[in-house]
Amino acid sequence: MNIHEYQAKQVFAKYGVPTPRGIIAETVDQAVANAEELGGSIWVVKAQIHAGGRGLGGGVKLAKSIDEVRELADEILGMTLVTHQTGPEGKLVNKVYIEEGADIQDELYFSVVLDRAAEMPIIMASTEGGMDIETVAENTPEKIIKIEIDPAIGFQGFHARELIFGLGITDKAEQKKLMKFAASIYKVYMDTDAEMIEINPLVKTGAGDFIALDGKMGFDNSALGRQKFIADMRDITEEDADEMEAAKYGLSYVALDGEIGCMVNGAGLAMGTMDTINYMGGTPANFLDVGGSANAETVAKGFEIILQNPNVKAIFVNIFGGIVRCDRLANGIIEATKITDVNVPVIVRLDGTNAPEAAEILKNANIANLIVGDDLGDGAAKAVAAAKGEK
Repeated sequence: MNIHEYQAKQVFAKYGVPTPRGIIAETVDQAVANAEELGGSIWVVKAQIHAGGRGLGGGVKLAKSIDEVRELADEILGMTLVTHQTGPEGKLVNKVYIEEGADIQDELYFSVVLDRAAEMPIIMASTEGGMDIETVAENTPEKIIKIEIDPAIGFQGFHARELIFGLGITDKAEQKKLMKFAASIYKVYMDTDAEMIEINPLVKTGAGDFIALDGKMGFDNSALGRQKFIADMRDITEEDADEMEAAKYGLSYVALDGEIGCMVNGAGLAMGTMDTINYMGGTPANFLDVGGSANAETVAKGFEIILQNPNVKAIFVNIFGGIVRCDRLANGIIEATKITDVNVPVIVRLDGTNAPEAAEILKNANIANLIVGDDLGDGAAKAVAAAKGEK
């Protein structure tokens, strides 16, 4: 689960992490009132969506008068903001964050993320703040510091020294401030079951203070049950409607850009299925894990969700029948095609308990667009061919 910038800063505030003052607004009048409440002569009007690159997309703008706050809020609210993370369809802006201006002397990049290869959190930092970190990694990777933090010992002084020296912070007072900042963010990360915290930019002010000018956080969904404060921040308008619908039925669904819908039981088999489709020359349209208790209802709901994507030209059902027998799965698939109007070819490969019986049931069903795959490779090849309109 992701949250908005203004919400991330609410989390930061609980841990004493310095941020500029700001107030969220959903209307132009609220934005103007917020700027007047904050006072000062410079404000930043920030679009609030679950995506990075807002500034480059025109969603973060500086206002030097109340009239400009009104003008920019009117411009940003209701716009479809397109960034490198939203895709070409963009995201609708329903809220803007009105924030006081900051005295920016320098901009840094700072994040804490889970490194699955290292099996521990890492701090990533760079002197190239305000830039797309992927671009920095590609063009000047030497400017990115990576510090592994063993959760058994936590953030220690030697980690802090590696950070400050890597960023070239030489002033003693500034070193202490950055060390305290980094320790606080790491504590936020661990305490909230976060998977990612990104601050870009982390700014150093003229007074030598370090302030989170931005804030992006993502969390482990499995831990939300013990993170009520975080769970209450969920904005379902920012999430994929099909993914939310799938979750109601215990299905794990992620939309992709391809043409072949995938319905699989088990995340590992799902990944292998998508890889095989790619290897055979096709492109998966989704990741869909129906879990270990697939039945007619869940399969039918899976078909319904997959077919909401107009790009889907074929569906590949690849299920291993361990807990559930394959012959029961076959009957469930046939029943599901009656519940849901499936208007594209469906290629089914079942393996496991009673797989031969299942193949006979499917072949004898006399459903025109139901095709049986002998194994994973054969099923994927038939799915790719069907998506291309080939026999």
